[in-house]
Amino acid sequence: MSWKLIYTKAAQKDAEKLSQSGLKDKALKILEILKDGPFKNPPSFEKLVGDLKGAYSRRINFQQRIIYQILKKEKIVKIIRMRMYYEK
Repeated sequence: MSWKLIYTKAAQKDAEKLSQSGLKDKALKILEILKDGPFKNPPSFEKLVGDLKGAYSRRINFQQRIIYQILKKEKIVKIIRMRMYYEK
């Protein structure tokens, strides 16, 4: 059974920027992996700390990442952001 992906408004805006920067295909591949199972490797994922404690990230490229939360009981992956990791 696949996982459901939901997106924050910020992630939807980020998706438009990714599309313009030519990273749409790479991001879509990662989103498909997350839909299959958020703990699947490769690509590897990082458990985040600090303000984003409880969230995970996967690299789209060197600077861009997909940041997400996993809601296990509901089988939902909530996409928080798709942007440069160190942007605020």
